[in-house]
Amino acid sequence: MDLPNLLAVARGDAPADLVLRNGRIINVFSGEIESGDIAIVAGVIAGVGPLYEGRIIVDLKNAYIAPGLIDAHVHIESSLCIPPHFATAVLPHGVTTIVTDPHEIANVAGVAGIRYMADSSRDLPLHVVIMAPSCVPATAMETNGGPLTADDLAPLLADGTVYGLAEVMNFPGVVYGDPGVLAKLRAFAGHPQDGHAPGLSGKQLNAYAAAGIGSEHECTTVEEAAEKLARGFYVLIREATNAHNLHPLLPLVNERNNRRICFCTDDRMASDLLDQGSIDYMLREAIAFGIDPITAIRMATLNTAEWFGLRDRGAIALGRSADLIVFDDLADLRVRQVYSAGALVAEDGAMRLAIKLTAPPTPPAVSSTVNLDWNAIDLRIPAQGSRVRVIGSLEDQLVTEECILDARVVDGLAVADPGRDILKMAVVDRHTGGNATGLGFIQGMGLQRGAIAGTVAHDHHNLVMIGANDEAMLAAGRAVTAMGGGLAIVDETGAIVASLALPVAGLMSDRPVTEVRKAYDRLLAAAAAQGSTLHDPFMAMSFMALEVIPKLKLTDQGLVDVEKFDFVSLFVG
Repeated sequence: MDLPNLLAVARGDAPADLVLRNGRIINVFSGEIESGDIAIVAGVIAGVGPLYEGRIIVDLKNAYIAPGLIDAHVHIESSLCIPPHFATAVLPHGVTTIVTDPHEIANVAGVAGIRYMADSSRDLPLHVVIMAPSCVPATAMETNGGPLTADDLAPLLADGTVYGLAEVMNFPGVVYGDPGVLAKLRAFAGHPQDGHAPGLSGKQLNAYAAAGIGSEHECTTVEEAAEKLARGFYVLIREATNAHNLHPLLPLVNERNNRRICFCTDDRMASDLLDQGSIDYMLREAIAFGIDPITAIRMATLNTAEWFGLRDRGAIALGRSADLIVFDDLADLRVRQVYSAGALVAEDGAMRLAIKLTAPPTPPAVSSTVNLDWNAIDLRIPAQGSRVRVIGSLEDQLVTEECILDARVVDGLAVADPGRDILKMAVVDRHTGGNATGLGFIQGMGLQRGAIAGTVAHDHHNLVMIGANDEAMLAAGRAVTAMGGGLAIVDETGAIVASLALPVAGLMSDRPVTEVRKAYDRLLAAAAAQGSTLHDPFMAMSFMALEVIPKLKLTDQGLVDVEKFDFVSLFVG
């Protein structure tokens, strides 16, 4: 930055590169709306006020202008797109900065995966802040692509690849002082450390906070969020594809606490990003709920910038990056123009700035990630009792129920029972070639025939298959393997009816976001044709193997009671 020139523009002694004139400026510091100009030089705000001159002048004609929106916690991989294509999905919606946790790809490809995401995000008009995955693997009750220790992560912090420590999901490890977890907390002392502790309360929550963790995005009730606010956490209200926490938590927001509340999307699919939006959707819903518009905008900008210490953004203020959104209606915030570092990057819902849409070459650790021996995989479950523990999937939630139900037994084997919406589920290690397989049952998916399968399975991303019979499940799994990773659905004959190849770590496509969306829409339509009533059964499936969110989950190692943080038997009595 040429500081003398910046100061000259600020004083009005030199012309700005760009002046946005006659705007109604949202001041997230004062809570007021100012009328005036914004002078920009070298991508930085140099002046706010009346009558600035510039080489280029754009008359906003009294439109509103606010800071670019910041997503406080997002996994790019969950969009199924590599970073450049993800950027084209969120920038037109006014999101100019994201704080991302690449623990999805890290669980598959380790440090190589983190560096791939950093390299793929470089030089984008979307500012990507990468946090270091804290729990790879999430627990010892799964098989992943290899563990990451504090010694693995520290060099990434030292060379600037990562900014802080991402969601610390192993909250029991924090609370009870697991040496490996504490080593990571020490390595990132003085840097932002994000939390992930669903349902944690009381003295255990106190211990979690005392460790230095400062945020939480897993709150599902006002009571839980209020307690965490009171203990010093920033609460990141989440509205994902499969976890809809926004409306349940909006009653939390009031004049006393709103400065400690932010917005995040966590895991959001391409179709939702393109149709509904991202943080801008959350803003509209918050304003419609009755949250003061400027308060809501502050929660989507300055609050997040302050939590993460991003002092160069989050407000229309002198010396900060000229990341800006222009819109016409404060009551129904629809982003019309988006500026990133002073450049017009999107307008009327479409990209205006051409960006490089190819990622760097994928290393073998990222491109060859599905290692299975199908001759060694057996999905049969010998009946060892008359009742079974069944995962109860809940629509729009990541938490599940534990259901104890009568098993359907045929020829001595426990099998799926689609008539009662009880499907078989299998999770198979795809990383080591060991083919470890966890088997169980799930209710709430709604599939009446056929099977679905995928290599997107938070957070270990092993192969997951859910279906009405073993043959269909095996067919769906083989289809995914043949693509080098991805998602597939087959009908009752085992014929593939829709698929989406995800060759980048078995998690992402290198195709444009619009193509990914169309392929995913075909998957959803095919699932509905096979009887599923869920909004997104593939997203739901991807969380049924995540053994850090209660209550009952299945990994390649077996059935996990998350509240007990231990394996439990499939059969009861």
